[in-house]
Amino acid sequence: MSLAKILWVDDEIQNLKPHILFLEKKDYNVKPCTNGADAIQYVQSESFDIVFLDENMPGLSGLETLSEIKAKLPNLPIIMITKSEEEYIMEEAIGSKIADYLIKPVNPNQILLSLKKNLDTSRLVSQKTTSNYQQEFRKIAMDLAMVNTYEDWIELYRKLVHWEIQLESIADPGMAEILESQKTEANSQFFKFIKKNYADWFAGNDKPILSHTLFKEVVVPHLSAEQNTLMIVIDNLRYDQLRVLEPIIYEYYKTVEEIPFYSILPTATQYARNAIFSGLTPLDMERKYPNYWKNDTDDGGKNLYESEFLSEQIKRLNLKIKHEFYKIISLNDGKDLVNNFSKIKENDLTVLVYNFVDMLSHSRTEMEMIKELASDDRAYRSLTLSWFKNSPLLEIIQKAKQAGLKLIITTDHGTINTKRPSKVIGDKNISANLRYKTGKSLSFNDKEVYEVKNPKEIFLPSIYMSSSFIFAKEDYFFAYPNNYNHFVKYYKNTYQHGGISLEEMIIPCLILEPK
Repeated sequence: MSLAKILWVDDEIQNLKPHILFLEKKDYNVKPCTNGADAIQYVQSESFDIVFLDENMPGLSGLETLSEIKAKLPNLPIIMITKSEEEYIMEEAIGSKIADYLIKPVNPNQILLSLKKNLDTSRLVSQKTTSNYQQEFRKIAMDLAMVNTYEDWIELYRKLVHWEIQLESIADPGMAEILESQKTEANSQFFKFIKKNYADWFAGNDKPILSHTLFKEVVVPHLSAEQNTLMIVIDNLRYDQLRVLEPIIYEYYKTVEEIPFYSILPTATQYARNAIFSGLTPLDMERKYPNYWKNDTDDGGKNLYESEFLSEQIKRLNLKIKHEFYKIISLNDGKDLVNNFSKIKENDLTVLVYNFVDMLSHSRTEMEMIKELASDDRAYRSLTLSWFKNSPLLEIIQKAKQAGLKLIITTDHGTINTKRPSKVIGDKNISANLRYKTGKSLSFNDKEVYEVKNPKEIFLPSIYMSSSFIFAKEDYFFAYPNNYNHFVKYYKNTYQHGGISLEEMIIPCLILEPK
């Protein structure tokens, strides 16, 4: 059975007999052709996998033939072969989206390499990726048995994200299923680690960068009088989502440093993002700024005072800088900022909160169409990438690059696809979040949650004297016994945050310089 069917177009095709015999011995099926006009007829009447096309032919030139074929079959890969090294010919060919460009004389191995690059890449990448992951699988399994520090967990999670994205490119779904089982095991172990160590992070010195220390420990050291800074907080952005956005960002910026950190609990906007901007724990926010802080059961928006929190932190740190704060919650907000970018580039620090990913995850819960478009993590990443490519946020990054701004990209917390319900009972005043609950008289399955009876131990405020917090582990979500089946069906396989998982807690911060 032939590997591929090749149309080779060259007015001196008789001189290429050794090359054709070489390819036929490799099981390729080669059809010779001596002119462009015949080539155009052949590609319309027969099916070819690839075309070798000589640039310098009598009659229709190679470039003219290329244009005609591409107009009819835009996805047919064409390899241009030429004696000429003139730059304009290369540019014409590349502009017509050729698959490769070879300079005569070509040897058989060059031809074979080009074929493999264009026809066999997917298969070869799949084989190599599978082989590499099979080797890495054993190492990850060993790491899982030994991981016991917050640094170890960061490295392990980054490995899992790396392989999750790599395995998207292969045809073997079995490998992705194996990785998914490793992620499940990792989240199970991670929950135990957090349950054992989280409270100690607020009592001792051996602790990771947390939401409320990010600005002081990471952002401030990168501020300088010589270069203004744009800090973008993309709400609800997971590590894997940032990874697929990076190739686009790297067209304009280069990474100076990558600093993963941990979201505080609950991994929810009102706690984690307020903590970033205030530089305080939720308990300290409630104590120092009671007019700004709202508990779960309070009426009104919970993130209305982020700008004020940021200003207060800047004063507390004695930073003499000009700063502005913007929050983008709609397409028009983003376009307005793009149009008025010139007025912000003079700030020492501009902080921008971009809410799209959070809206996407919530829309996925509410809208059946979004559920179908983002049916799993792979599709969720793809939808995020599609949005980013066409968003005002990308235009803002482009303008920041033109203005020479340093760029800091981070988030407040991640999100997880919830699949298993966990029953919880409480009075009517308990919080509504599906991944954590706070209130009094909570009843739950203690094997599926991390319970904190005294919220002050982890610097969380209490709604009542007897209030406690519970956080869902792994991919559980809380459901009430009343109307249980309807509730479970509605929220199963939706993206939620607030609890304990690698996806929600270990989150990225990138420091970038313009290229």
